[in-house]
Amino acid sequence: MMSVLFCSVGRRAKLLTDFKKTNSEISVLATDCSQYAPGLYSADKKFITPRVDDPYYLDCILDICKKHNVKAITTLIDPEIEILADNRELFIKQGVLPLCPSKATSLLCFDKFKMFKFLKSKNINTVLTYDNLNDFEVGLEKNEISFPVFIKPRAGSASVGAEKVDDIVNLKSIITSNPKSGYIIQELMVGDDVDVDVYVDCISNKAVSIFSKLKIETKIGGASKTISFKDDALFDLVKEIIPHFEFFGPIDMDFFYCDGQYFLSEINPRFGGAYPHAYGAGVDFHKMIINNVDSKENVESIGDYADDIVMLMYDDVVIKNKSELAN
Repeated sequence: MMSVLFCSVGRRAKLLTDFKKTNSEISVLATDCSQYAPGLYSADKKFITPRVDDPYYLDCILDICKKHNVKAITTLIDPEIEILADNRELFIKQGVLPLCPSKATSLLCFDKFKMFKFLKSKNINTVLTYDNLNDFEVGLEKNEISFPVFIKPRAGSASVGAEKVDDIVNLKSIITSNPKSGYIIQELMVGDDVDVDVYVDCISNKAVSIFSKLKIETKIGGASKTISFKDDALFDLVKEIIPHFEFFGPIDMDFFYCDGQYFLSEINPRFGGAYPHAYGAGVDFHKMIINNVDSKENVESIGDYADDIVMLMYDDVVIKNKSELAN
């Protein structure tokens, strides 16, 4: 039986159970560095691995792929994307489809200031961003930007360290007291917060499926309540943006909608935390992955869902005897 490997699954149990619904003949494998990761217990097979920064981590993942007939691999955390991207060819030689971007694209996605500069160079609307206090203060004097502003770590994940700042005194205090955080300073966007799930076909490299949703509530760095909508202007914009990068498989794009325009905030080249909304509305990236594994190009099905489908995320639990935990 062929397998698909989800790495660093953490709490993402729903994503794995949905995958098993799509095709019961495919084995779903999951890894994490903690036996207490709930997502492990939604998989057909589970593995405890070293941390992603361990020098033996890659060997461990490659060994799992070899021993368990893995045909596709993805990760659910940002720090691991670069590891998979750096070793794309190694996985491909082993017969595994890596659902991750190229190395160059992964570096752009993980560095928010590099992404800002890249988007500006391509004339793509994005959020005004500074990578240091001096440049920000120059922008402030020129009235390019004003308070309040939004700050977050340049290479952060899951909204850790992100916050609104109302004045220069607090801004300087936060940045100078956390020199290792590498903060960026951004224009505070006032408008709709939009999340878009995109499947980029691994053969054609085109966006073949797009699901857009408006964020109603956000918790723990991700959208917990969302409502679907369709906008051809947004779909066209996504299709224009994708060719500037090298993506393979599912990605998550964040936009702000202000004054009748969309502004791209960031791209996470992995399954987004709110992807279960897309699946629940009938947008099945899992089938698209299997098609690509079988060397089949996916047919474009953009906007193939209904408006006003609402996702209401809630907490669930996994109950196990200690002897049943992964080891």
